[in-house]
Order: sequence, then structure tokens, then C-alpha cells
Amino acid sequence: MDERFKPPTSRGYAAVAVVAALLGLLFATYSTLDYAAHLDRRLHDMHCSFIPGASPSGDAEACRAAMYSPYSALLKDEYWGGIPISLFALGAFAFYLGFAVYLLVAGRAAPRSAVRFFGIVSFAPLTVSVMMFVISVSRLGQLCKTCVGIYFASILLAVAGGFALASLRHRPASSVSAGAELLVPLAGLVVLGASTLVPAVVYAGSLPDHRPFLTRCGELKVEAPKVGELVPLRGVRPVRQAMFFEDPLCPTCKAFHERLELEGVLDRLDAKLVLFPLDSECNWMLSEPLHPGACLVSKAVLCGGDQAKTVLGWAYEEQERLTAAGKAGPNALKELLRVRFGDALIRCVDDRKTDVRLNQHLHFASENKIPVSTPQMYLGKQRICDEDTDIGLRYTLTQLAPEVLR
Repeated sequence: MDERFKPPTSRGYAAVAVVAALLGLLFATYSTLDYAAHLDRRLHDMHCSFIPGASPSGDAEACRAAMYSPYSALLKDEYWGGIPISLFALGAFAFYLGFAVYLLVAGRAAPRSAVRFFGIVSFAPLTVSVMMFVISVSRLGQLCKTCVGIYFASILLAVAGGFALASLRHRPASSVSAGAELLVPLAGLVVLGASTLVPAVVYAGSLPDHRPFLTRCGELKVEAPKVGELVPLRGVRPVRQAMFFEDPLCPTCKAFHERLELEGVLDRLDAKLVLFPLDSECNWMLSEPLHPGACLVSKAVLCGGDQAKTVLGWAYEEQERLTAAGKAGPNALKELLRVRFGDALIRCVDDRKTDVRLNQHLHFASENKIPVSTPQMYLGKQRICDEDTDIGLRYTLTQLAPEVLR
């Protein structure tokens, strides 16, 4: 054995574990508090920082996208928003913190079975973190900073667990009976399970009943325009009619469509799209543009004809480039559209008839007193509340249109 190698001391790995558990507990607490804050059905700033204790921020799109995704919580069918997975992490890290403090205080007096148990179970958070990391990268395409904080804490905890297992080689054989040796890991598993589950059970028991609020956001007052004026977004297996009011350059609309796709809902809707660009170039309901260039991109969607759904999908995929081009001016935006869809689409965009058609979409929105914000979703004539299109989406659909989730 290399004399320069010094195995971790009994208190060394425990100290590392205490730090790891504290970090995990802190980031899991922030994530859970952010989730719980939205139970009042309002929009809130979020803790989205690598720095523990940083103030909540309104600029937290990656964290918000993660929170709104289907992977942020369990039992979303049963509870509005579901049970956030960060709550399970909070309970687990609280257990690891308590156990690590015990090992730190006990030092070499801690039984081998306790050290072995801690070393083995300390890899559990890392396993879950790897799974969530893969989902974030492959399905969401981005990482939230509080999630990364939990990933880092999980790695650090696993390192401490590895040191704990390595330290067993330098401990004397245990003098306790085999039965007593077995009791420690069994009792530890029970306490770990309880610590992980109890917060979730308490959370579920304290959730308010959101069902009375689901149908309080109004209905369409004016019938939809005749066939051909709105943009069809018919799914492959439609079982329910729906209507969307969207802006192709609206980041929230993009995120909303991604959630519907992840849930498999779009395939089961016979949807119509009303283009509602938040751009004062064509939208007289605004005094200044929120999304410059949205009028032009909306006309491109209208000009897509049978391929309108493809144009809309491309606009969402290339939203950052289109937004930058929109700020640079119409020529830059048209060039991107020309390169992708050809000169024929640009001629259609410049046609006066397309202006009239987009104006009809805006008049339809105005006649129905649609809020000047996007996205808006209607099931039949029933408007889905804004807050029910984000973390409450699956619960709302379970209550109002369960057939689209089957």
C-alpha cells in the first residue's frame, strides 16, 4: 500500500456528508418553497441560482420550465400541481444530515453496520439525480440551477459514502452479534423511508381543493369564424375540440406547446389556432410591441396553408433567432423565412389578403374579450385559467377532459 495514501478518517467523511446533506437540504427546500408558493394560483419569482440564499428572481425560465414540466411532480392527476419530487429530496437529505451528524459525533465508536449502511444508501440520491439529469437534458433541453445544486449535493454525498465504505478496511471487526448488526440497516431503511415519505403525505393532506376554480375563467361569447379562417391543429387521434390563442414569438406559448406534447395531449385534440401576436405593428390592443416581428411570423403561419402546423413548430424551435431578427427589422426576419420556406411564402406574407386574415383573428379575440396575454386555451367554449395551463395542467385536464389523457 502506498504510504502516501491516507484513508479518510471516521470524522472526515462524516464532515463531507454533513456539508453535502446541508446543501441538498437547502436547494430542495428552495425548490419546494417555490412550488408551494404557486398553490395560490398566482405567478411568483423563483429561487434559481447556484448561490444558496440568493434572492428570488423573475428571470428564471429554466427553473420555471422544469417546474411546469410533467417530470417535476408525482400524482399530477390526483392533485393540482402534484407532489413535487423536491419534497422527497427534502425529507431524504434531512435524514442524511441527521445520520451524518451522528457519525461525526460518534467517530470510531459508530458500529461498522452503521457506517456500511450509510455508505451504501448515500448513493441513492445520486442515482435519482442521474435519472433527472438525463430527463432534463434529453426532454427539456435545459437545466435549472436549483436542480443542479441538488445534483452537486448528491455527488458530494456519494463521495462521502465511498469514503465511508473505504474506511471500513481500517476498522476493527465488530464485537456485536449478527442480529444487532442486521438491526441497524433495517431500522435505518425504515427511518429513511419515513423521512422521505412523511413530508409528501403531509403536503398532500394540506393541499387545497382547486376544483371550484377550474371553470371560473369565462367562456367564448362569440362563435368561431367560419371554416378556413382559423388555423387547424388537428391531432392524429382527436377526441376533444379545443382552441388556442398564441403568439409564435411568445416564450410562454412555446413552453405551453412543449408541455402539451410531452403529455401527449396535442395528438388527441381537434384544435384551432387563433393567432394573437403581441406586436403593436398589427395588434391595436397594444401601444408598443412585446414581441417585435410577431405579426410577420404570424402571417407566415397563415401562409403555411396545409403546412401551417409545420411553420408554427419551426417558429417555436427557432424562436430565439426569430426574436433577434424581429428586433433587427422585417428584412432580417423575412430572410430567415425565405431561406426556410421559399419566396412563395414571402409573397403571401406581403399580400394584403394575409393582413386582412390576421386582422380577423385579432377581431375575434377582441370580440371575445380575450386577455392581452398568451397563451390562452379553450376546451370547447370553456376558457382554461392561465394558472391551470402550467403546473396544474394535467390535473385540470383530468377533471375537465380526461379522454385526452388516455
